[in-house]
Amino acid sequence: MKVKFHLPDFSGHFMFNLVFANMVKSRPDYFREGVEIASFYGAFPPSLWNGGRTIGGQCDQSYVEHVIKSFNELDIPLRFTFTNPVLREEHLYDPFCNMVMRMADNGLNEAIVNSPLLEDYIRKTYPSFKLTSSTCKRLDNIDDFLAELKKDYHIVVMDYDLNNKFDLLERVPMEDRPRIEFLSNACCEPECPRRKLEYDLIGEQMIYYNQHLKEHPDKPFNINDYTDRNLSTLIKCKCRERTLYEIKELRTHISPDAIWNKYVPMGFEQFKLEGRTAGNLYLIDNYMYYMAKPECRDEARMMLFYNLDYHGVIQFE
Repeated sequence: MKVKFHLPDFSGHFMFNLVFANMVKSRPDYFREGVEIASFYGAFPPSLWNGGRTIGGQCDQSYVEHVIKSFNELDIPLRFTFTNPVLREEHLYDPFCNMVMRMADNGLNEAIVNSPLLEDYIRKTYPSFKLTSSTCKRLDNIDDFLAELKKDYHIVVMDYDLNNKFDLLERVPMEDRPRIEFLSNACCEPECPRRKLEYDLIGEQMIYYNQHLKEHPDKPFNINDYTDRNLSTLIKCKCRERTLYEIKELRTHISPDAIWNKYVPMGFEQFKLEGRTAGNLYLIDNYMYYMAKPECRDEARMMLFYNLDYHGVIQFE
């Protein structure tokens, strides 16, 4: 039995996740049966193609190379969140994103796609990348989702509004269930009417941010300098402030017990944890909750704290 987790974020949480990945490898006794890190997902800033969450900052080629090498040596793929839904033709040739793709083009790494324009470009230019159909497509109708499964995707991410609708999940053919990924700890409001709009606005923000870096590299970024729409206000949402314990109360939440006792016996095995822009303590809570054995959580958490402290990720006086 394999229970595959896709975890955030290989760039912003690089050392945290490297420490955790080595802990999973060295101390499997701490973790539930079948736990496997199937990928770390995210994007190197300032990736123009990035979507889903706004990422700031910049990193250079040496950092990109180091991160790719570090995780790939553990046989863990990086999955690039290239889900910006508002890309135009000229954006396909972005030098930074293409550099990242060339450096990661080794047959192991993957990309998550949303825009048909970018998907076609990646398929033609970087055919060795396995592609995931993104939850950003907002396929919250089971018939649309089943149609997506018929396409050539390595994984298709289930819209979180369908997470616990087992009458609909039963309609998924058994042979396709291992390819379906569930966003298990979604912080967003169930059936949020603004969700797709927010993805569009985040995509616009990434484009404007990259434009700003080229035109004013030494000036702080202000989204309102680039658009009449107050995007910084529109994409603010208190849902992202929810703790794990608040998220547990949402009907879209998938608990670890449900994963092992319900979803895995049904043939599902792919589970995503969000948290790209969250702090380290949030990730610790979620990683321990989902992957550690209940009776080992305290010891595993303490060991993770110890290792993070040793590597300077989290410091205690």
